[in-house]
Amino acid sequence: MQASGSTAVVLGASSGIGEALARQLAAAGWRLGLAARRLDRLEVLAHELPSAALVRRIDLAEAEAAAAVIEALFDDLGGVDLVIISSGTGQLNPDIEWMLDRDTLAVNVLGFTVAAQTAMRHFLRRGRGHLVGITSVGGLRGNAAGAAYCASKAYESVYLDGLRDAVAQRRLPITVTEAQPGFVNTAMMKAERTFWVASTEAAARQILAAIHRRAKHVYVTRRWAIIAFVMRWLPRPG
Repeated sequence: MQASGSTAVVLGASSGIGEALARQLAAAGWRLGLAARRLDRLEVLAHELPSAALVRRIDLAEAEAAAAVIEALFDDLGGVDLVIISSGTGQLNPDIEWMLDRDTLAVNVLGFTVAAQTAMRHFLRRGRGHLVGITSVGGLRGNAAGAAYCASKAYESVYLDGLRDAVAQRRLPITVTEAQPGFVNTAMMKAERTFWVASTEAAARQILAAIHRRAKHVYVTRRWAIIAFVMRWLPRPG
């Protein structure tokens, strides 16, 4: 996916899929801006990349402050062609504790929205661009132990679809891609999961292939399309 001269911003690049995407984009010749809550990890990553990258600390749980950081990063880079929102959080919450769900919603709903809006306004001013949101197959169906997480991912999917419709009505060359992973070997995934677990590198490769195709949607890995079909239509017991 060679893109000499093109510029990408990856939000949530300090670990997991975001880090893998940053490494693969850098290897393909993209200029990068990287943002995440853990600045120390970003600085280590930037040092390991084959070309210079701008790094900024961002906490999507603080939505308004995050928007200012993103806008400043866009300006520092002199304009951006691709924005990938890989930031996200989620915790098991079988006892339905408000504080756990509040943190999930602050990042996955408010933070995601402000990041997507900031990117989209930038693309509208430029008249072109590509926004990628990394959601989850968890958004296809509610889960008792992770109700807020699943709901937040469903929100992200629908919000991206709304942005896609907005640019279609304007007839602008702006692409909105949703990457919907199943189980990927990240810190958020519970260690006991063994079913169809992808490496972050494999997930990043498939997401970048979808970006190259300017696809509207991709399951990661692609075989999760089978599970997604079952999740949508399988009736609940009882």
